[in-house]
Amino acid sequence: MTASKAFAGEEPEYVVEAARCQTQVDPLAGLRTPDDPPWDVYLTGTVFLDIIFTGLDSAPVRGTESWARGMGASPGGVANMAAALARLGLKTSLAAAFGDDHYGEYCWDALAQGEGIDLSPSRTVAGWHSPVTVSMAYEGERTMVSHGHEPPPEDQPTPDCPPRARAAVASLTPGRHAPWITQAARKGTRIFADVGWDDTGAWDLSSLADLEHCEAFLPNTAEAMRYTGADSPRAAAHALTEYVPLAVVTLGSEGAYAVDRRTGETAEVPAIAVEALDPTGAGDVFVAGFVTGTLAGWPLADRLAFAGLTAALSVQEFGGSLSAPGWTEIGAWWRKVQSVAGQDPTALRRYAFLERLVPEEQARPWPLRRAVPTIGFRRSA
Repeated sequence: MTASKAFAGEEPEYVVEAARCQTQVDPLAGLRTPDDPPWDVYLTGTVFLDIIFTGLDSAPVRGTESWARGMGASPGGVANMAAALARLGLKTSLAAAFGDDHYGEYCWDALAQGEGIDLSPSRTVAGWHSPVTVSMAYEGERTMVSHGHEPPPEDQPTPDCPPRARAAVASLTPGRHAPWITQAARKGTRIFADVGWDDTGAWDLSSLADLEHCEAFLPNTAEAMRYTGADSPRAAAHALTEYVPLAVVTLGSEGAYAVDRRTGETAEVPAIAVEALDPTGAGDVFVAGFVTGTLAGWPLADRLAFAGLTAALSVQEFGGSLSAPGWTEIGAWWRKVQSVAGQDPTALRRYAFLERLVPEEQARPWPLRRAVPTIGFRRSA
């Protein structure tokens, strides 16, 4: 599939702005060899078109009309994770089905051209409409309504033979085995997994059949405590290391806690306080940041700090995938906090590892603003 023709030969604004905003930093530059796998990270899943409303004063009330002060659209679903990984400089390959409608073309263009994500394992499905999610952000939270259908089996990507990659990100489903995870692990791919809410209410770790292939498991507090029966998220993290070498439990506004069974190392990093505009995709951005630091061989505490920082930066913009920060945003944040008088020296030391990573200073304001994520705008003359 090629770029959408809806833009009449002009580069879409999201492509222009993405190229303008992204400063190339390769966090794995010192580790690369000619024998490396072609991709740093592989993932597969469903791409949604996300339509996001922001600036709502309260939840919509039945029988009334609510007006939002902000609105945008962007690729969502697994695209949130893919874009976050690519913006952090990782070579990312995605297997997904795309509708042949305008929404599908937009999502394909945004990911392939705007983000440089490899879509060679993906497919465009004739006559299949793109899944859609409407997300309403208010009071620091969100409410979502989604619609979609599974593509015909013969038109779905076949991830059972995934390409060679340093790592893969998987979302585990209770009671369901994903053969591609086994295949990837056998090829030496490092599997990082999260999990969704268990609608069955069983919360049985043995139902997560693919957990045995995972290097790291990254649930949130509620998920970790329910799966382990522990009375605290930190105790839950330690309990999870009986099943997986590395357990990371996100603690919401308190930050994150991690335990590495192989080294005995533990780490806890507090969250960065920010004013959240839209939390859509923040969990995916956290995982992407943690994967980046792990592949780069950083200490556990640095990985947690980086993951938390990238997630915090993402919630200050709307649109799950298009809000993921790149190195330009990370560098601007680091220079900003260094310039503010009265900063806690301990906090500054916590992020001092960024000094050797961020791009050189650019004359751009903070906070940075990306292009408005929307469909069909032409560039101004």
